[in-house]
Amino acid sequence: MTHDTPVEIIPAINAEIFAEVERRIRLVEPFVRWVHLDIADGTFTPNILWHDPADLASFKTPLAVELHLMIARPEDKIASWLVPGVKRVIVHHETLSDADIIMDACGAAGVETGIAIATETPWTALQQYFGKTSFFQILAVRPGRAGQEFQASNYDKIRDLRTACPSCTIEVDGGVKIGVARQCVEAGANILAAASAIFGEKDIERAIQNLREDTIKESTQ
Repeated sequence: MTHDTPVEIIPAINAEIFAEVERRIRLVEPFVRWVHLDIADGTFTPNILWHDPADLASFKTPLAVELHLMIARPEDKIASWLVPGVKRVIVHHETLSDADIIMDACGAAGVETGIAIATETPWTALQQYFGKTSFFQILAVRPGRAGQEFQASNYDKIRDLRTACPSCTIEVDGGVKIGVARQCVEAGANILAAASAIFGEKDIERAIQNLREDTIKESTQ
């Protein structure tokens, strides 16, 4: 598959306390443009991760921040997450009762809205959002915990979504590592969020570069 622009590698931070979120952001700041923060209140996930928007209110980073909200009633809480530095908010189809509330709030704040689906949800659930947003996330593992293996059924899901929406941005999150990254790009992804494949390595810069090189192999074929 040939891409007009390079695939974006976004470090994904999955942590229980904000001090660890901040530590990991500082680790990757020199090497990337974006950072992805997993936020979970224990309702959509079996575990609880950091989920206090007040911590972001005075936090400064040169990176664009992407929030992955795995929380109950995101429509009720979206306003508190729209703080300076946040450039994209991803919410789960499975948790939504009214996506327009999210999209209107984000739009008014100049923040992009993304819609995610869990690995058990068919890609066709996203069709109702076509024309409202062009950013979609395929979560390729069960929500919540870092370090899980990519579920191979998601390759077809990425491919089918790309066929249905050629101009959409497709992010893949969960289990992204060397080899998987290449296959996700081949299937049609153009953003990859990676946690363990980056933060599980001693050399953060090299880990990010290895993922980039893995996607370039495929994108130039």
